[in-house]
Amino acid sequence: MQLDPHIIDTLMRDLVSHDRAPSAFLLYLFLWRQTRGEGRDAFGASLAELASDTGLSKSSVQNSLRRLKRRGLVSARRQGPTSACFYHVHEPWRARGKMSERCFPPPRKRGEEIFGALP
Repeated sequence: MQLDPHIIDTLMRDLVSHDRAPSAFLLYLFLWRQTRGEGRDAFGASLAELASDTGLSKSSVQNSLRRLKRRGLVSARRQGPTSACFYHVHEPWRARGKMSERCFPPPRKRGEEIFGALP
């Protein structure tokens, strides 16, 4: 599966420059690769495993996950109080694109009737 250009073109600049959270972008890329990149819905890992796999500290992983969850880019599900989380990666820009197409029809061509052909 190919990486969505929006991730590099927009999300990277937003997380790294605006939010000043390059670790959140790195973690998002890692989780995206483990889920969407592999054709899976979720990826199970502990905070320590995520830290080890990404090269980030455990506290950076925690802060990054908090930021990604708040922005709706990642959600986590835990089966029990001591089990590792399963992380789901979201691409909200895809849903917005579909919604905007439904809510805002494509612009009419010049000279096209608003109400269709009149009798």
